[in-house]
Amino acid sequence: MRYPRAEQPLKAWFRESATADWAGPEDVKRHYRHASILKGNRVVFNIAGNRYRLIVQINYDFRVIYIRFVGSHSDYDKINAETI
Repeated sequence: MRYPRAEQPLKAWFRESATADWAGPEDVKRHYRHASILKGNRVVFNIAGNRYRLIVQINYDFRVIYIRFVGSHSDYDKINAETI
């Protein structure tokens, strides 16, 4: 694994999101107040005490989450979160 320190926090996020019933961005913000809502139904989550970033795209109608990116802050700075 490229980021072993992120493994357990990512697993915890996955467990929480697997049972989430997010009908829209406001539901995500209610549960994760530090999440950043982007256009195109993308959301950026801070992982492991803000050491890593997770970008997902959410299909709210079908309650499906697509993971688009996992990486460190320096990796995140090199990408466009709205198009990755």
